[in-house]
Amino acid sequence: MEIVRWFSFICVVIATFVLLDLSNNVDGRAHFHKKKTDHTHTKKGSPVSPSPPEYLSPAAPTIPSDPYNNPNPDPCVFDVTSYGAVGDGSSDDTEAFTSAWKEACAVESAILLAPADYQFTITSTIFSGPCKPGLVFQLDGVLMPPNGPDCWPEGDSKKQWLIFYRVDNMTLTGSGTIEGNGEQWWELPCKPHRGPNGMTLPGPCDSPALIRFFISSNVEVTGLRIQNSPQFHMKFDGCTGVLIQDISIDSPALSPNTDGIHIQDTKGVGIYNSMITNGDDCVSIGPGCSEVAIENITCQHGHGISIGSLGVHHSQACVSNIYVNNVFIKNSDNGVRIKTWQGGMGSVAGIRFENVEMDNVKNCIIIDQYYCFTKGCQNETSAVYITDVSYKNIKGTYDVQTPPIHFACSDSVACTNITLSEVELLPKEGVLVDDPFCWNAYGILETITIPPISCLQDGEPVTLSESVNYDC
Repeated sequence: MEIVRWFSFICVVIATFVLLDLSNNVDGRAHFHKKKTDHTHTKKGSPVSPSPPEYLSPAAPTIPSDPYNNPNPDPCVFDVTSYGAVGDGSSDDTEAFTSAWKEACAVESAILLAPADYQFTITSTIFSGPCKPGLVFQLDGVLMPPNGPDCWPEGDSKKQWLIFYRVDNMTLTGSGTIEGNGEQWWELPCKPHRGPNGMTLPGPCDSPALIRFFISSNVEVTGLRIQNSPQFHMKFDGCTGVLIQDISIDSPALSPNTDGIHIQDTKGVGIYNSMITNGDDCVSIGPGCSEVAIENITCQHGHGISIGSLGVHHSQACVSNIYVNNVFIKNSDNGVRIKTWQGGMGSVAGIRFENVEMDNVKNCIIIDQYYCFTKGCQNETSAVYITDVSYKNIKGTYDVQTPPIHFACSDSVACTNITLSEVELLPKEGVLVDDPFCWNAYGILETITIPPISCLQDGEPVTLSESVNYDC
């Protein structure tokens, strides 16, 4: 009987230790999850300044050095090397990326990881949603397309490369580089200045935009270096709730059509704390955009910050509530520009340019309602209506080849309510050019300007053409 009691006691002790060990193992399998991103916006009618989302922890989740041999890999991290990506700069890793995307897309707060010290090459690819919320595409290595048009797969689109379609609450981030391999595309005969006397030559001309977000919402792009795009570096079409911050875009000054960031039919955009050096518009804002804030960015070379071109082929274009603040523009063909085609419809309203510093810029402040690729464009009676545009604390130097201020408004539809305050623009070299150009432009000067502006008309025009449809 005594032996039975001792045996029972030993069994209880063993069971207790087993339970404690199991409890510790359960605690050890707990994983970090990213909280759901919340892009909030200001009240209706004011420029948007999206609050940065709650981001990943200061240190990204630890990825096992050899995921194949790790018995318990983090189920929230989908490392493309685990799906067969080679990352040697020449192998086609497209299938590995699409497989990792498919599985990450189905998991909340998942991370698709392209790790550092690899150079991944993928062909033109659409990463489609909808996905579970909180998806992060984390690029810490290098990601690039095939090298030039001769290496481009025959069946792939030559108009776009990395496409995110119908994604919501997604982040594209990392410490890596998206390399566009654009040099051979820039040399196509059809590109500007490739032919004699600056003329273009016949031949194929399609070139891919590097990154495109299409019909997506609450998306963030942060931390990346994006360079040498064949055409536009980033495009946002039909999106709502876009946050771009802490990125760099870098292409040569003579790389054609390499807009830095282009948005179209997109609402609720914040572009912050970024450096853009390229060969075309630093930021371009197309039709259908509203509630856009651009702050603390530097633009070098290129064509400055542009609203437009708008109204091409007699189309309607509506742009409103654009806020540009604390921007440095250097060695550019334009500073802050609004450009429209004759014959368009719609309106541009509620535009604020504030605290802009310029260094050696040709057209510092420009409204051009006669935008045209050639000299043969005919005069049209209708135009996009431009109103409520303010320029405050715009200072710096300009290239004396062109007047620093140029308001060329439509013959039939005047520009109204233009306001200038604390505008001081001096020549980079040579003598002061004191002849700003105005045509059918109405507004006020709140302070004395340098150079003096005497051509801006007081008040408002008696009538606006009733035949023009400028309602939006």
